[in-house]
Amino acid sequence: MKRWILPLALSMIGATAVAQNAPRSNLPGADVESLLSLARANNPDLAGMRFDALAAQERIAQADALPDPRFKLELQDVTKMGAQNPTLWPGDVGSTRYTFSQELPWFGTRALKREQAEAAAQGADAATQTVWADVESRIKQGFAQLYFLQRSAQLSQEVLGLMQRLEQIARSRYAGGLAPQQDVIRAQTEQTAMQGELISLQTDLRSNQSRMNALLARPFAAPLAEPQSLRALPTADKLDFAALEQRAREHSPQLASDDAKFRAADKGQELTFKGRYPTITLGLAPTQTQNDFKTWDLMLEMNIPLWQGTRRAQEREALAMRDAAEARRNATANQVAADLSDNLLALQGAQQTEALVSNSLLPQAELSLQSALAAYEAGKVDFATVLDAQRQIRQAKQSRIKALAEGQARLAQIERLLGEDL
Repeated sequence: MKRWILPLALSMIGATAVAQNAPRSNLPGADVESLLSLARANNPDLAGMRFDALAAQERIAQADALPDPRFKLELQDVTKMGAQNPTLWPGDVGSTRYTFSQELPWFGTRALKREQAEAAAQGADAATQTVWADVESRIKQGFAQLYFLQRSAQLSQEVLGLMQRLEQIARSRYAGGLAPQQDVIRAQTEQTAMQGELISLQTDLRSNQSRMNALLARPFAAPLAEPQSLRALPTADKLDFAALEQRAREHSPQLASDDAKFRAADKGQELTFKGRYPTITLGLAPTQTQNDFKTWDLMLEMNIPLWQGTRRAQEREALAMRDAAEARRNATANQVAADLSDNLLALQGAQQTEALVSNSLLPQAELSLQSALAAYEAGKVDFATVLDAQRQIRQAKQSRIKALAEGQARLAQIERLLGEDL
C-alpha cells in the first residue's frame, strides 16, 4: 500500500503547489483583505441587494407624487337631433364637453406614504448591509479554515519527514541487532497514516477553495494564494460584553433592517386610518358649442367611506402587522445579544487555549520529543516512547492551529453581529 499512497499524496501536493505558485503575486488569498475587496466588487448576492436598495430608493419619489390628472371627452348630440349623419368632429356636434380632473388624497396621506417609502428604502439599505456582513463573515471564516488546512498539511509533512528519519534510525538499530523489526514496521505504518491524512487535507483544501471562489464569483477551480497570516485578535479591553452589546444595538445591520420594517409598518397603520376620510377629486369642464366655449363647469367628487366594517378590519390588520414587526425586532435583538455572548466566550476560550499551548504545552512537548529521540538512539527507551512523544507534539501543534482558526472564526461572527470590524 505504501508504494502507491506516497506518490499519490506527493503528486496531489505538487499539483496544488504548482497551481498556487503561478503567478502567486497576482493571486488573491494571501490575506483576507484581498478576498474581501474582490467580494465587494463581484459577489452576486451583494450586487442583487444593491439593485433592490436602488429600486427602493426610487419608490420614495413615487410615493410622494400626486396621481396623474385625468381627461374626459364627451361628444353630445352627434347627429344634431337627426339633422346630419353622425360625426366625431367637436365643432360639428351639438356640444362637446371637456373634463379635466385631479384626484387629491386626504391631508397628510402623501407625507405618510413618503415616510413609509423612506423607511422601506432604509430597510433595503440595511438588508444590503446584512447580506454583506454575512458574505464578509463567511469569507473571513473560510480564510481561517484555509489557513488551518494549509498549516495542518505542513504539519503532516513535518511529521512525515520525522517518521522517515525514525525509520532510518530504526533500520540502523535493527541492522545492528539493537532493535526489533517491529520498530521499522511501525515507522512505516505511521508514514502511511500521514500520507492518507495528507490526501484528506488536500481534498478538504480544494473543496474550501471552491466555496471561497463561489463567494468571489470566480471559477471554482481558480487558484488562490496560500494564506500567509491571520488578523490580530482584539485585546481583552475590547471584549467587554456590555460595550459590544451597545455597539451591536447601534450598528447591527440585522437590527437596523428590523427597525426599518417596524417603522414602515407603523406608517402603514397610520395610512390605514386615513382610509376613514374621503379622497377628493376636483374637475374643470368647459363645454364647446360649435366653435365657442360658452359654459364652464366646476366639479367636486369624493368617495364616501361608508362600509366601516371593512375599514376596521383593515385597521386591525395593520395593527397586527405593526405588532408583528415590533415582536420580530425584539426577537432579533435578543438573538443578537445571545449570539454575541456565545461567540465572545468562544473567542476568549480560543485565545486562552492558544496561549496555554504556545507558552506551556508546546515547549514541553518539544523537549519531550528531543529527549525521546536522543534516548532511543542511545537505546535507553523503546520505539513506542518516541511515537508517544511525536504524537504529543503533533497534537499540541494541531491544537494551536485549531485555536487560532477558531479565534478567527469567532471574531468574524462577532463582527457580523456588530456590522463593523472590531
